[in-house]
Amino acid sequence: MRFRSPLRTARGLGSARHGVNAWWGQRASALALVPLSIWLTASLISLAGATHAHFSAWVGTPVNAVAMLLLLGVAFYHLKGGLDVVIEDYVHTEWRKRMTRTASTFAVVAAAAASGFAVLKLALT
Repeated sequence: MRFRSPLRTARGLGSARHGVNAWWGQRASALALVPLSIWLTASLISLAGATHAHFSAWVGTPVNAVAMLLLLGVAFYHLKGGLDVVIEDYVHTEWRKRMTRTASTFAVVAAAAASGFAVLKLALT
């Protein structure tokens, strides 16, 4: 049973059928962040009082470097999805919505790149 009029369907004012992908992406990234956050918390507790050299050696191990990069990638993906939802809900002018989403995308990508570079620099030196 449909609850949309033919005119509403013709104008494209109904469901775009893309929201479910964003919803699943947010849930999947949140689920992936749980074990990664537990790992990071436990690791940081064990590194309390460590020197920079000890921390660099810890990040330099392949397992820790890959886990840290995974954590950063999933966290920034989750952040971008959340920002998109907030912008879609609270910015009502179309041009402002496009500009805000573009600016947030650039900011998230720049922060993710800088964070990934920092981890790789520590891991590879």
